[in-house]
Amino acid sequence: MKDYVLIVEDDNDISNMLKELLAQNGYRTAQAFSGTEALLYIEKECPQAIILDLMLPGMNGEELLERVKREHPDTAVIISSAKEDTKTRIKLLRAGADDYITKPFDTEELLARLEAVLRRSASGSDAEGHASRHGKKRLQYKDIVMEPEDFRVTVAGEEIKLTRREFLILELLMQNPGKVFTKNNIYESVWNAEFLGEDNAVNVHISNIRQKIAKINETETYIETVWGIGFKMK
Repeated sequence: MKDYVLIVEDDNDISNMLKELLAQNGYRTAQAFSGTEALLYIEKECPQAIILDLMLPGMNGEELLERVKREHPDTAVIISSAKEDTKTRIKLLRAGADDYITKPFDTEELLARLEAVLRRSASGSDAEGHASRHGKKRLQYKDIVMEPEDFRVTVAGEEIKLTRREFLILELLMQNPGKVFTKNNIYESVWNAEFLGEDNAVNVHISNIRQKIAKINETETYIETVWGIGFKMK
C-alpha cells in the first residue's frame, strides 16, 4: 500500500473519480468536502499528500493551505483548480503549495505530479532531516540566527516561520556566505531533483524568504541576486 492521500474537493463526481483513480494505483485515501472536514481528518492522521481544491465551502483552499503548511510543513499539497493565471500560481507557491494542476486535468499527469511531490517530500522528510541535522552547529549571519537541529530561525531575536524548503535554501546560503549559488545548485540541493531550467520555484522561495525577513528588519539586505548567475548572502 502506498502513501495516504487526502482528497479535499466539494464536487462529488471529481472527488469520487480521484478516490477511484488513487485506489487503483495503490494509494490509501480519505475524502473531505470542506476545509473544516479536512482539518478533522488531518488531526486524526496527517496525510503524506493532499489534493486540494480552492473553491470550498466555509474555509477556502487558500486558508487551508496556509494552516496545513504552518502546522504540517512536510505534507505535500497539490492545488487542483480551474484558475489558470500565473499570479494565482505564484501566490499559492509563495504560500507553500508543492504543485499546481489545472482542471480539467489528465489523470496520468496528476499521478505523475503526485509521485514527484511525494518523492521530494520523502527525500527531505523529518526522519531524514533530523538525522542529517543531528550535531549540526548553530549558524549566524548578521542578525539571522539558525538552529538546524530545531528548524528554528530568528532575525534580530524574533522568530520567523519558514517552510521546509525555505529553511533548506537559507541554510545552504548561510553555510557558504559570499558564495554564489545558481538556481541549478539550489534546486538540486533542496528539491533533490534535476533542474530543467524553467522552474520558477527557486525565485518564488527566495522572494518568500526575503519578505519574511523584511517584516522584522526591512533596512538590511541579506540575500543578493547576482544577475545572470544566482544568489548569495550579501
